[in-house]
Amino acid sequence: MAELKTMTDEQVAEYVRNKDQEAYLEIVLRYQDKLLRYANYLARDEMKAADIVQDSFIKAFINLNGFNTKMKFSSWIYRIVHNEAVNHLTKHKKEFPIMEEVDFASAENLEANIITKEIQENVKKCLDQLPILYSEPLSLFFLEEKSYEEISDILRLPIGTVGTRINRAKILMKKICQTIR
Repeated sequence: MAELKTMTDEQVAEYVRNKDQEAYLEIVLRYQDKLLRYANYLARDEMKAADIVQDSFIKAFINLNGFNTKMKFSSWIYRIVHNEAVNHLTKHKKEFPIMEEVDFASAENLEANIITKEIQENVKKCLDQLPILYSEPLSLFFLEEKSYEEISDILRLPIGTVGTRINRAKILMKKICQTIR
């Protein structure tokens, strides 16, 4: 199993398909935190995000034989999470996310933690006001560090449209953040 660590995602997917289904754990370990962050951004609720990611991992495993190993695995699995989030949000439109509580566990850097939390809350407020049309490519680019090409694959949009939406999102974000202050 140590050899899995040196394999690309696409190679691990191939290994899972042809040799050892237990090796799927490597994929889960590589992507769990990233996908949770992305799903949480879309769902705006940690519990819902966890459900979305769990369902996505199950769907990805079930459909792994349909994955083309010549394509990027990360784009494929992000697309599954995107679809699961959209389906989940459509089903639960009338529910409102529960506000997160501030973690005061670390008394050492309380002031720094408060300032960081305040900045995060302000950015989240700004992002929450952006239409998903703009917020989703923006979060994929800045928070998930995806390239325009990967975002294009995930959202099924032309690369030019991705660039346009990210640029418009930056402009809108700047305007929104100025009014919140």
